[in-house]
Amino acid sequence: MKSMVIILMTVLLASVSSYAGDIVVIGNNNVPKMSVVTVQKIYTGKFVSVSGIDVTPIAFRAGATARSRFLREYLKQDEDKYTAYWTVRRYIGKGTPPIEFSGATEIIRFVMSTPGAIGYIDEDDLKPGVNVIVGR
Repeated sequence: MKSMVIILMTVLLASVSSYAGDIVVIGNNNVPKMSVVTVQKIYTGKFVSVSGIDVTPIAFRAGATARSRFLREYLKQDEDKYTAYWTVRRYIGKGTPPIEFSGATEIIRFVMSTPGAIGYIDEDDLKPGVNVIVGR
């Protein structure tokens, strides 16, 4: 019985430590707060500006956990569907997919230094002074 309790506690602690925070959308300081619907339209190429500001969406590379979570939580899509969507849009001349980076630090740096840039990161990667435009 004692070993069963130890195993159960180990599993519970492992699951708690692997929990990631919410996905938040960040923007350059010139980007206003926005709705989830606006973010969806930006990341699907339907909006290229918000409140008169041209926006540049930034994303994680395919395979990143934060990307999968963003696609699921914000766009209600999986990787295959999103990639197929952008393949068609590019082919018919309706835009290009978001610029991709491999890590949160790169995304934060680009967004903070590029007017109109927006990106998404795990809430746990937030740094002081980062402009959260959707999320907590």
